[in-house]
Amino acid sequence: MPSPPPQTQVLIIGGGIAGLSLASALAPDTGVVLLEAEDTLAYHTSSRSARQLIPSYGPPPVQDLTVRTLALIRELEAELPQPMLTPRSFLLVGDEEDVRDQASGHMHPITMAEAAGLAPELHAGAFAAAGLDTTSVSCDTGLLLDWHHRRIESFGGRILTGCRVETAEWTASGDWLVTAAGERFRASTVVNAAGAWADSVAGVFGARSRRLQPYRRTAAIVEAANPPAPDGPMVASALETFYYRPDADGVLVSPSEAVPSHSEDARHRPEDIDALISLVNSVTSLGLGEVRRAWTGLRTEAPDGLPVVGYDDVVPGFYWLAGQGGYGFQTSSGIAELAAAQLLGRRTPVDAAAALSPARDGL
Repeated sequence: MPSPPPQTQVLIIGGGIAGLSLASALAPDTGVVLLEAEDTLAYHTSSRSARQLIPSYGPPPVQDLTVRTLALIRELEAELPQPMLTPRSFLLVGDEEDVRDQASGHMHPITMAEAAGLAPELHAGAFAAAGLDTTSVSCDTGLLLDWHHRRIESFGGRILTGCRVETAEWTASGDWLVTAAGERFRASTVVNAAGAWADSVAGVFGARSRRLQPYRRTAAIVEAANPPAPDGPMVASALETFYYRPDADGVLVSPSEAVPSHSEDARHRPEDIDALISLVNSVTSLGLGEVRRAWTGLRTEAPDGLPVVGYDDVVPGFYWLAGQGGYGFQTSSGIAELAAAQLLGRRTPVDAAAALSPARDGL
């Protein structure tokens, strides 16, 4: 008879920014094993980010967690030989009503003359109003992911790739017995950080669906005849029809689409990129041309648009860390701090537990 698997305090399913940041927060204090179904960490949405953290983006709990994430990343930057965050303002353009509806406490209105000074490529008269978030930053997401990976392993945490969960059983001893890729794991708590697959993973553990819906979001790096200044802002339409920002290889552009999808390894559609280039060229002098590379990720959201974070209200020892939507990186450290505090019985500077609870109304 095979020997029983060793006990782990926390088993995390999902190796994107959500799972890695939580494992990183927990590893100094408790045993952690992280399972990633793909052969590569951060293979899906986390490797397809716009790499911009915007405090004015999202509902109030998300904005609070973004501010906290920025503070935590700035603390860890002290350990690095190079900065992880670089200032890059976020410029929102559109008609007056749409800009007003999208603006928040982290964004202030500016004149179109001021907007033209920041983004001279915008065609005069194309937009009537603008808002500016000067607290927005560009993030080296690869560096952040690597930092979490090193920190987990430095404290003895295990990270296993190519390890898709197959079965799960709540045992008489009050813990989970999980099989993945032929290996067995025993854990007091299982964290569901499976991104677009979170509802499917929940089903394996007997937890009900939280109606998490993946949405497509495409982006591309495109050559430009008249590229924006390297330190220029990220520019976005208040109607969420496009955004763009400078990139070392050209201009990063996105149609900001939110098209429902099933859980998959999403691929971009060339016709979407062609339409996007035509749209951006109609309102700017960038002269976008050849596509250097393009990709599509899945942003998974709950019906109310807020992340789902906390213990399941029925299934014991099952913790949700899902539904981050387009706020994955920008809330990652703040949400990891919140989740780690709940799992370890501590308090957190940002009290968003009720707003993000899997037991909240509407889920």
